[in-house]
Amino acid sequence: MDFRLTPEQEALKKEFETFFEAEMKKAPEGWMWGLDGLYNDIGWPFNKYMAKRLAEKGWLVRPWPKEYGGSNATIMEQLIFSDVIGYYCAPGVDPLGIGMIGPTLLAMGNDQQKKEHLPPIAKAEKFWCQGWSEPNAGSDLASLTTKAVKDGDDWIINGQKCWTTGAHRADWSFMLARTDPAQKRSKGITFFLVDMKSPGVTVRPIPGMDGSEHFNEIFFDNVRVPSRNIVGQVNQGWAVTQATMNFERSSVGVISGIKRALYELVTYCKENNLKNKPLKDNPHVRHRLAQLFIDIETGHAMSYRCGWMQEKGDLLGAASASCGAKVFSTELWQRCAFTGVEIMGLYGTAAHTTKLAPIRGQFENLVQITPGYKLGGGTSEIMRNIIAWIGLGLPRK
Repeated sequence: MDFRLTPEQEALKKEFETFFEAEMKKAPEGWMWGLDGLYNDIGWPFNKYMAKRLAEKGWLVRPWPKEYGGSNATIMEQLIFSDVIGYYCAPGVDPLGIGMIGPTLLAMGNDQQKKEHLPPIAKAEKFWCQGWSEPNAGSDLASLTTKAVKDGDDWIINGQKCWTTGAHRADWSFMLARTDPAQKRSKGITFFLVDMKSPGVTVRPIPGMDGSEHFNEIFFDNVRVPSRNIVGQVNQGWAVTQATMNFERSSVGVISGIKRALYELVTYCKENNLKNKPLKDNPHVRHRLAQLFIDIETGHAMSYRCGWMQEKGDLLGAASASCGAKVFSTELWQRCAFTGVEIMGLYGTAAHTTKLAPIRGQFENLVQITPGYKLGGGTSEIMRNIIAWIGLGLPRK
């Protein structure tokens, strides 16, 4: 593995940095990076603005084929983009549309589905949410109970989904429903695309402990979905959820976001004192900051290794490596958040709504939201299981 970027990659990175340096100066007052920043009333208009700007630049879906709005960019180029956008804490990339359903349709969708759904994603015209988790089917997704019953050329869906990020802003949802109740677990499940404006779809917010409302419940009450909106085969939806695409999944944006937060914490330590002595000179503070810097460099290397493996075609190995990067980066986010609040003392617990809050209350907010990062997208426990089964070849029992 060569850690150096090529001259062309360095120039591309500089182009990204120049763009985000200028655009992020337009962020609204009160903008907070993170899921709530994407979906709350302050952040959503800015998120849509940035999405349009990125679409105009042709950067939203660079790895996709040109016919669907991409430029056939390499995985490493996409990783560099994710690295830079993460460092600048910039919005604009729909994590569900661009990060999940787009690659899934490229891998498993039919021509009609690709033509209908991929261009609007590439142009930032449509946004998506994921209808997978249910009240009694989260990590154990195969136990889901939402049902779909055939009715002519349509399917009638009834059930409930929860922890659905951005459902209140989404135009479409990709979701799973059980279409054959006689089959158990992962069998008899079908993958549907659902227009969120369909009659019978109700969205209710799930308030977070920080006051955010980016999670939601979705209720399906006799929602009619045409058969053309099934991805893959009926009763074979589980295989669709496992579909992979030549698309960057490395958690590098998380790592670079942590780096940006740590730089701000270091600046705080240079400008503030503890018992009339600069925080930066306190040996305990210096040790904690140094350890975070070491961890960030470790995570950065793990992320770039994922991209390198994907580009070399080792998709199975990359799947395990990506799980490792996901566990490491999300747990590092929490360690960084807790370290920041501990260094700041009681002022570190002040909410961003008060002028007393250091660094705009960013670390107080992170303490509340980072535990959820270890759950969303697959819990750390599940990620470790995948690492053991796929990466290490250990038995499941």
